[in-house]
Amino acid sequence: MEKTRKYDLEDRLIAFAVMVLNLVEQLPKTFAGQHLGGQLTRSGTAPALLYGEAQSAESRKDFIHKMRIALKELRESQVCLKIIKAKPLLERAVVEPVLNECGQLVAIFTASIKKAQG
Repeated sequence: MEKTRKYDLEDRLIAFAVMVLNLVEQLPKTFAGQHLGGQLTRSGTAPALLYGEAQSAESRKDFIHKMRIALKELRESQVCLKIIKAKPLLERAVVEPVLNECGQLVAIFTASIKKAQG
């Protein structure tokens, strides 16, 4: 059962990365759009890659470390999405689903890290 959840989270992180990339491609070609787009591309795709690394962690401490880095990237993505929404560089209907998924992933990673520490 645990392995099924692992793969579900990996798939969800990959889907989130694709959502981020699709959003970034819609940003205006302004300085702000390109700056935030580059930042969001990096932070929004990193969690999927870091989660893959965490699955091959050498120890519990290494696993927690990699998961914390992924969580930091998710929080960075969340703030970036909030800036895009507040500016607004895109319509709310485009940003809200990605921001919502990001918030859910932050909650999942926070709970996973707490569980791994306990």
